[in-house]
Amino acid sequence: MTSIDSVTLEVADPAAAGHFYTAAFGLGGQVRLRASEAPATGFRGFTLSLVVSQPADVNALVDAAVDAGAATLKPATKSLWGYGGVVQAPDGTIWQVASSSKKDTGPAGRQIDEIVLLLGVEDVKVSKQFYVDHGLAVAKGFGSKYVEFATGSGPVKLALYKRRGLAKLVGVSPDGTGSHRLTIDSDAGTFTDPDGFAWAVSAAAETA
Repeated sequence: MTSIDSVTLEVADPAAAGHFYTAAFGLGGQVRLRASEAPATGFRGFTLSLVVSQPADVNALVDAAVDAGAATLKPATKSLWGYGGVVQAPDGTIWQVASSSKKDTGPAGRQIDEIVLLLGVEDVKVSKQFYVDHGLAVAKGFGSKYVEFATGSGPVKLALYKRRGLAKLVGVSPDGTGSHRLTIDSDAGTFTDPDGFAWAVSAAAETA
């Protein structure tokens, strides 16, 4: 089963970005950073989600992110599916912080249950088939709108969503040009998908 060990974000200042991700989310090896000045404007076509157990944890992480320099795209609030908010890191990456629970069951913490990479694609069915052909197994799907893949014990989960729908979900325009500024590090091999998202062999897979 394909395992995603980390994602690499291309940023202008890796030291500053590293400080942000440590201070805001306590992330380490799951998010790697690489210096890049690749042109990129507007929506980069993906989001990263932090899934936590309760609303208090959402608030703790969102507040820490804003204190560390993130911009609020959507304040944390209740919805039909749970509780969550959206912030944009100083490097431009959009982060959703969410819980399926609407009620707190304990004191606030910053424990992250899952990290989900959500790719905004033009054609979910085409991209789904591409990934199936590259060895990924579908765990859950909702027609042409959403697909979630089985990524085993890897720390990063993967899902596909319509690009316009994803942009609307996080409160930004779907327009964007240039680099995604993202590489997905896994044991699936080196390739680029139909929407230009790049995959590379992770260090863990190389040494396995």
